[in-house]
Amino acid sequence: MGDLTPQGAWGPARRFAPLRKSVAQARRFVRAALEGVAPDTVDTAELLAGELVTNVVRHAGTEAEVSAGSRDGVVRVRVTDHRPDRGVVLWGCQPYAGTGLGLGLVERLAHRYGVDTGEDHKTVWFQLGSDGSPAGAAPGWRTTVPPYARRDTVTLFDVPGALYRASQQHRHALLRELALAAGAGDTLGVRPEDLATACDMSDVLNAGMTAALEQQPHDGDMRSLPLSVPADAAPAVVTLRRTLDRAEEAAREGDLLTLPALPRCRAFHDWLFDQILAQTAGDDPTAWTVIPREPGAGPSELVPWDARHVHASRVPTIAADDGNRILAVNGPAADLLGWHADELVGRRLTTLIPEHLRKRHRSAFTSLLLTGTPRILGRSVPLPALHRDGRLVPVRLFLQTQETTDGRTVFVAQLAPRAAAAHAPRAPGRSRQAALREPGGHYPPTGEGDGQPLTDGGGPPPATGRPESPPPVRAEPEMPALQRLALLADIGTALSNAPDLEEGLRQVGVSLTRRLADWCAVDLLDEDGVLERVCVVHRDPGDTPPETYEGRLPAVTESARGPLARALRGAGPLLLTEAPPPSQASSPLDAHYLDVLNRLGTTSAVVAPLRARRAVFGVLTVARTGRGRPFTEGDLSLVDDLVSGLALGVDNARLHQETRNIAERLQRSLLPVLPDVPSLALAARYAASSATAQVGGDWYDSFLLPSGNTALVIGDVTGHNLDAAIAMSQLRSMLRGIAVDRQEPPEVVLRRLDMANHSLYREATATCIYGLVKGPEEGPWELHYSSAGHLPPLLTTAEGEVRYLEEGSGLLLGMDPDMPRPRASCTLPAHSTVLLYTDGLIERRGESLDRALGRLRRRAAALAREPLDIFCDELLIGLGADNTDDIAMLALRPVPPLVPPH
Repeated sequence: MGDLTPQGAWGPARRFAPLRKSVAQARRFVRAALEGVAPDTVDTAELLAGELVTNVVRHAGTEAEVSAGSRDGVVRVRVTDHRPDRGVVLWGCQPYAGTGLGLGLVERLAHRYGVDTGEDHKTVWFQLGSDGSPAGAAPGWRTTVPPYARRDTVTLFDVPGALYRASQQHRHALLRELALAAGAGDTLGVRPEDLATACDMSDVLNAGMTAALEQQPHDGDMRSLPLSVPADAAPAVVTLRRTLDRAEEAAREGDLLTLPALPRCRAFHDWLFDQILAQTAGDDPTAWTVIPREPGAGPSELVPWDARHVHASRVPTIAADDGNRILAVNGPAADLLGWHADELVGRRLTTLIPEHLRKRHRSAFTSLLLTGTPRILGRSVPLPALHRDGRLVPVRLFLQTQETTDGRTVFVAQLAPRAAAAHAPRAPGRSRQAALREPGGHYPPTGEGDGQPLTDGGGPPPATGRPESPPPVRAEPEMPALQRLALLADIGTALSNAPDLEEGLRQVGVSLTRRLADWCAVDLLDEDGVLERVCVVHRDPGDTPPETYEGRLPAVTESARGPLARALRGAGPLLLTEAPPPSQASSPLDAHYLDVLNRLGTTSAVVAPLRARRAVFGVLTVARTGRGRPFTEGDLSLVDDLVSGLALGVDNARLHQETRNIAERLQRSLLPVLPDVPSLALAARYAASSATAQVGGDWYDSFLLPSGNTALVIGDVTGHNLDAAIAMSQLRSMLRGIAVDRQEPPEVVLRRLDMANHSLYREATATCIYGLVKGPEEGPWELHYSSAGHLPPLLTTAEGEVRYLEEGSGLLLGMDPDMPRPRASCTLPAHSTVLLYTDGLIERRGESLDRALGRLRRRAAALAREPLDIFCDELLIGLGADNTDDIAMLALRPVPPLVPPH
């Protein structure tokens, strides 16, 4: 035990060396010093003293002096170290964090607490029991930046608070594990002096970041922070980074109890360290939000996870924790899979995964947690989901991680049905009219501007018995011209760069709330005239997420006279400078709109129609809540310019989506039902491109010929558009007709198909394989085939031997129909697998074909003994993620009948 020091004001004091064993010694000392005090109070004092001495040993690294005593039922404990420059840092970590809890325990369990700092010492103290002073009296905990002799200020732009907290917790856990391993004699390749430097630098970062967060006003989770660091911090930061890299390696190898970091935590640490090193060397800062992400990662990764966001989303979404438990499911996801949302919460995620993929899921999920290496995070992956009734639902999965505000990781999956086509609404509306201004913001009297035909350049007809009032003269816009142009440019960029219309509108909302308004909303009519609020964005939403206000709105009836209804009839931009009185809400739509304005604290707003091709199909609302100047006449011309560009972008996106949906429905209607052939197992998969128009000329087919042979077909028409899909359907139909009518060898059928194709599409080219599988039920089986420039079939035996069938290859269809075509044949062993596929499965930009074929060969060999469905799904998941071309696959496996035992 340490040296005894003179008697303190409340009791004895003792010094302890900066060693780990001093923590236990200090606890025993406090218990002995408080002999006669109530046992519960002694237990609490012992616990808190141990936490404070741990902080001295871990962070200060100096001798600790502990005093403890009681007076009049009040217990007081003081812990002193000799690092006054290292102030206390209250992390505010959650109980599950496992680190950073000491000061938090003192804060929660002590009646009074504080810190006293002198020239050569710092004392942290606490009291148990009241002496009449107010609880938690000053000085309390307040993080202070250490007084460096020379310091630099590093500016960190767009720091995501939740991700920072997750990274901080993980960093501290890794360093603690290294310290424990070093104490046991295993340095894990880290020199003791490097570990001490890394721990010290980590403490500096904790103090600086915590102080910066306390000083900055809370305005959402993304903040820009000034971080104060020593001017000579660069070598220590390099050491900290090197030490954490070695700790990550040890964690992946299983040498530490702490799991490796997920990719975004590692990326955040790299960005943080890069910013410190670069800015202390004189370089300019780079915001976190412009750092390249994993493939497919979007803006939602920067938003702290909240279950309300899942419920409010109209995209099928499921969230799960790192224990594979479902945390939240929204209605669209539950409907897609045949469940009620509440029934799924708390279940294992494997409830929604087909049986044949569950082992793969558990393996991949465990691998992610144990190694930190992602396989499908941030990627668009085609796979089947399990419906409640047992059928498979083809979906495209996009999985990403998000952090809760207290640093936990949540896995958020969005499901896009691969077989379903979403509506691409195009709204009926009336023709463009002159802008109608409404300075007072009140609802017009019944009949004004409603239900009347509108014409180009004309305003609404005047009410009976009253002359039409001319619109007020516009004031000049108050936004500077450069900012005005920048905002218009941001709107166009957001729509053109977004992966879909909804995400584009949300990014438009972000731009508007940064530069123009406190909140905004976009309402769109669908092709049936149903009004839906597709996007609400608020600068500071508070406790209620803006998505709460999204969804279907009441019908637009003749009795509707509010600003929203008037804008849908072509009026506007309308200026609202005060909320319409409730008495003028003459329809459910009016009442709903008024309620939203009031609930969001609106003090002024502009409501503007979205028009394209002489039709109104939606409304933009931009509003302010009183924190700045209200909207005025000078803003109307700006909003008019905004909605012109916005309407054009939305209309183009809808037209594009409409084309995609029509073509995809056509293409899916042409995908055949595979025949049921005794002793031949057949499986097929189709996945549209995740990057293009989701339509093309890929197809597969299989059918029985009158002769009893089984036909196998795979093909790909050049192009990725509706024309390619139409040409594909023609080729497929012609090939079926020729094959069934003639029943000729494969090379002859392909030659006849080429001649027919040449007569219909002289400039169209396509690849195709036509094959015939012959043989009795018990075998042997033979494959006779001919290829028109298509990728070679892959034959995989049950033993894992793999080879490409490269014989029988000729020219593409459409090149020279008179050219003779070759034929090839091969024997198919029992339980072998023949795979026909299109180039979308293997080809990658900038990669040689040989390398791509080699990757497919290795994958197929590893799956040789898997059931045929697993074989196909695993290839599609492993090779088809983020595919930039359509994928068609057709697999056949001879399976002889079981011979009953004699």
